Amino acid sequence: MKILLLEDEFSLRISIKEFLEDMEYEVDDYADGMDAHDAIYSKSYDLLLLDVNVPSMDGFELLQSIRKDGIKIPAIFLTSMTDVQNLNEGYKKGCCDYIRKPFDLLELELRIKQAVKSFYLQNDELIALGEDVFYDMLKGKLSHGSEEIILRKIEKDILEVLIKNKNSVVSMQMFQDEVWGDYVEPSAIRVQINNLKQKLPDAIIQNRRGLGYIIER
Repeated sequence: MKILLLEDEFSLRISIKEFLEDMEYEVDDYADGMDAHDAIYSKSYDLLLLDVNVPSMDGFELLQSIRKDGIKIPAIFLTSMTDVQNLNEGYKKGCCDYIRKPFDLLELELRIKQAVKSFYLQNDELIALGEDVFYDMLKGKLSHGSEEIILRKIEKDILEVLIKNKNSVVSMQMFQDEVWGDYVEPSAIRVQINNLKQKLPDAIIQNRRGLGYIIER
């Protein structure tokens, strides 16, 4: 799972980043609101952690801006604010939770899991992909019946992009942007997707010739 962290206090930002990376999350960290705003439009994120008071564009303004453009990534505000009116303003802007500073990093982890569970997960925290085939977004585990299907990291990343875009075709460009973050030969992407398909029962991932790949449910 990929997280964008916006926090201008250096020591806190690094502490949060290192803690989340130890939890095996991918984290892009920013100290400037406009830099974070631009990153949201150029990369793909599963969750936003937004400090409210940051340079250039505050967390409220950033979230309001992307919500106007239809970007629905779940967002948690990190703030020292305690005023009910300010908290209410954040919810109006489209956040799903607040965590007040100072906070314990274990509390942050729990809030993240709850936000992801509420936004993405179904069916007792598992996403159904096929007949008795489920993927756990929090744990990054794929199962068929009682058996776990072992995936390499690149295969998990590909599958999660397809899940987040379920019922929509994912193009080669989208795979490049969201999995590799740079140009990759389409033939290399196809090899990785075919490796993933061979591990999946049924025709869960379908090819749309000339367009890309899709999971339909």
